[in-house]
Amino acid sequence: MSVNRYKPYLIILPEEDATEEIANGFIKVSEVNFAAIRIERPARGWPNVVTRFTKEIVSEMNQYSDAMIVLLIDFDDNEKRLSFVEKDIPENLRNRVFIIGIWSDPEALRRNTKKNFETIGETLANNCADNTHDLWNHDLLKHNETELERMRKSIRPFLFS
Repeated sequence: MSVNRYKPYLIILPEEDATEEIANGFIKVSEVNFAAIRIERPARGWPNVVTRFTKEIVSEMNQYSDAMIVLLIDFDDNEKRLSFVEKDIPENLRNRVFIIGIWSDPEALRRNTKKNFETIGETLANNCADNTHDLWNHDLLKHNETELERMRKSIRPFLFS
């Protein structure tokens, strides 16, 4: 199923297979309007997420003003990763681009929570749907707080029933 580009929709661009599985778990939750989400194939590395975004998706977002995107990356314990990725976001799209990820890597979150990737995605979606922060407050996810708040204001109205 493809999204309706003339209504608000969300593109998710995952870095790797694990983050794609998390995104797939996210859209399984019944409160999520999965028809308003398009999950791209994994980019195979955070630099490739940036490249695919700038070379393939920026033009779509310029054409369709209701398009929003989550760049789903691993931060690899690097506090400069966010600013490095942000510098490649065109100014006119900054309010529609969200950079979310695990502080280290998905494997660490899976080991720490003892949940598989899809279940992690489902839990994160449920937290968004009921406006709780249980898993989002985890040490490997809490750095997303600012982006998560921006997302809740922009995405929540069309993504959750």
